[in-house]
Amino acid sequence: MSLVGKKFPNVAIDAMSYMGDDLRINLFQEATENQQKVLLFWYPKDFTFVCPTELHAFQEALGEFEKRNTKVIGASCDTNEVHFAWLNVSKENGGIEGVTYPLLADTHRQLANLLDIVDQDIDFDEEGNEYFTGSNVTYRATYLIDETGKVFHEAINDMPLGRNVKEFLRMIDAYTHVQKHGEVCPANWEEGKDAMKADRTSTAEYLAKN
Repeated sequence: MSLVGKKFPNVAIDAMSYMGDDLRINLFQEATENQQKVLLFWYPKDFTFVCPTELHAFQEALGEFEKRNTKVIGASCDTNEVHFAWLNVSKENGGIEGVTYPLLADTHRQLANLLDIVDQDIDFDEEGNEYFTGSNVTYRATYLIDETGKVFHEAINDMPLGRNVKEFLRMIDAYTHVQKHGEVCPANWEEGKDAMKADRTSTAEYLAKN
């Protein structure tokens, strides 16, 4: 079930800082109490393949998110200890050394199950007994949360498909424009381009111009 337009779950989850500090993070409170946007991205598992490319890509863009008053938080179902071990492996060896944003350790899948993003397929044998066929890790889910705790964008990729970090920057820019100006943002909108009023006349004028 989509969370877009709804409040993000108000639950706290264990997390790890890049300095090795154990944290407890509540995404809803991070947004509402600090009056900032939050980008939460889930990746399947530490010490894997596509995942480190994404963690480094978010790190490289961290300054751009900070300019937009947006906190980046990664998440998987690994433990804090596994996160810390991976943070101490160099990039050249497939690790995530240099990543400085927090990593949630949703070991018991409390939040991931609430979001319904865990690969937990069940099948049945010839005798009708259930057996587990899923990987029990999360899909590549991403949530953008505004200053009221509302989810204004979500995206879920299958395991092999890495994200485009620039698209989340664009979505934050578009949503911020809507917040500030009360206009709507057309397809492929980017900062500095024309937006529209939400009426037929404005749409017609935009289409004629573009």
